[in-house]
Amino acid sequence: MERILVSACLMGRRVRFDGRAKTVDDALLAGWRAEGRLVPFCPEVEGGLPVPRPPAEIEGGVGGAAVLSGAARILTPEGSDVTRHFLSGAYSALALARSMGIRIALLKDGSPSCGSLRIHDGTFRGSVTPGAGVTAALLEADGIRVYGEDRIAEAAEYLGELEATL
Repeated sequence: MERILVSACLMGRRVRFDGRAKTVDDALLAGWRAEGRLVPFCPEVEGGLPVPRPPAEIEGGVGGAAVLSGAARILTPEGSDVTRHFLSGAYSALALARSMGIRIALLKDGSPSCGSLRIHDGTFRGSVTPGAGVTAALLEADGIRVYGEDRIAEAAEYLGELEATL
């Protein structure tokens, strides 16, 4: 059975920066949960950040690949550099995925860790820009397909393709 790495906040865990969850009520997700496919994970908490914590964004909104290469940092509104926490969490997510043979992830879009299609632009004004977060970029670079919570049907289609080849 294919396992799916999933952002813990989407599963109702209160791990987001503001101490909240972003629970997704979706029949497919509920079915995967009942089947025991889901592996909840929060890279920010795993990387050592507390709950709650100050918000953080990738400087310049340049995306997770730039953070992975050392060309950008992740900062709080006060300018504190929290990059190392995000990198630690991303590499922990990758290690977990590899250890479990995970080939698909469902992550919270918009996050500096988990965003797959969009992230905040680094200005802390609520503006978003196309791009991936650090964890999403690292997983994708390793061949793990990453989907946001608004693309569960696409994730299900890919899951079907993976299982058809078993």
